[in-house]
Amino acid sequence: MTWSDAAELTGLFVAAFGAATVLPFQSEFVFAGLQIAGAAPVATLIVVASVGNTLGAVVNYILGRGGAQLASRRWFPASETQMARAERLYARWGVWTLLLSWAPFGDAFTVIAGLMRTPFGLFLLLVAVAKTGRYAVLAWGTAAAIGA
Repeated sequence: MTWSDAAELTGLFVAAFGAATVLPFQSEFVFAGLQIAGAAPVATLIVVASVGNTLGAVVNYILGRGGAQLASRRWFPASETQMARAERLYARWGVWTLLLSWAPFGDAFTVIAGLMRTPFGLFLLLVAVAKTGRYAVLAWGTAAAIGA
């Protein structure tokens, strides 16, 4: 692995991590760009992006564990509307909502999971499955789009 390869994978990790937090990142374009460029095997891209995105969700979980008093802060990863919607869905569907953590509104579920004191192991398992599935589908879609 060259320095350039390491830098590309580090950039993907940072973008994926940021995309799951309050930072304004989009990891899909970075992922697809690296896949199209053949920067690394697709499985490597999926693992790097999934780990980064899952760890970003862990930050949200920790913020949620910090308490509801942080929810009014400007930097909080979910708006009041997102939080209210996530709380309603979490009350109805429980931890299974974490399987939607890959979606744009899914970050709120990861915060709510912390607020609701979801066991960390269960949180990590469900979020990792959701995030990995997201990047696997993205890899498949990118390959289909470029005819690979």
